[in-house]
Amino acid sequence: MLRSSSLYAAIDLGSNSFHMLVVREIAGSIQVLSRIKRKVRLAAGLDKENILSPAAMARGWQCLRLFSEHLQDIPDSQIRVVATATLRLAKNAGEFLETAAEILGHPVTVIRGEEEARLIYQGVAHTTGGSDKRLVVDIGGGSTELVTGSGTKTTELFSLEMGCVTWLERYFTDRSLTTENFAGA
Repeated sequence: MLRSSSLYAAIDLGSNSFHMLVVREIAGSIQVLSRIKRKVRLAAGLDKENILSPAAMARGWQCLRLFSEHLQDIPDSQIRVVATATLRLAKNAGEFLETAAEILGHPVTVIRGEEEARLIYQGVAHTTGGSDKRLVVDIGGGSTELVTGSGTKTTELFSLEMGCVTWLERYFTDRSLTTENFAGA
């Protein structure tokens, strides 16, 4: 049996997919126990008034029920759940977040775009190492982050409200790569 105090979970409620990582800390090293990714396409459920559809919310909650099964032995203080662009934008995000917190037994923090950019950079910096200057670009479902830095230190952080799912739904609804659609985008 694993000591629960050595277990940690991170959950990312992205605009296109939800991710969960469960790790165990052993003598200063991290061992990945489970990594789950589900394509939820939450951003595809936003209408022109930025209202999240019931179907999109249901897809998200279904995924969170799966995630919740992996959180039972992890102390609350060692679980972090964050939400990004779509839940920053959705006018009815509160409804989704309230049910999400009930399902997970843990609150969900909607992070600002700059914090999302910082966390993305930290993930890249810690997994690739080195002290060189770098540019990190993350094109997500609801936003795009651009970050510059050296080593683990960021120098510039940008989060743009343009993601692959939101732009597809807004400008390429007919799924055609036409001159007119590109001009509209």
